Amino acid sequence: MPPDYRAYGVLRRHPLALARMAGHTVRAQVEGARAGYRDAAVDLKEHLPPHVVEAVLEVYRREGPRLVALAESIALVERALRGEEFVEGRR
Repeated sequence: MPPDYRAYGVLRRHPLALARMAGHTVRAQVEGARAGYRDAAVDLKEHLPPHVVEAVLEVYRREGPRLVALAESIALVERALRGEEFVEGRR
């Protein structure tokens, strides 16, 4: 999460509030990565060599799934902080 979140006492004192903000932040990053991937080849092809454009696309291909997994993890933490009980082997 943005390190600036540490500056807000309310987020340090209330993990549910932090989880909620973290969820929104990461979901926005997922959408940003998707948009970036869609546009990167067209936006960069006239300014960077093809191998660099491909390397940028590879970063998006790796970063996207990582961000999606992070968003899912944050959602589970938020659900737990809201009191939802979990049974092993079920989501």
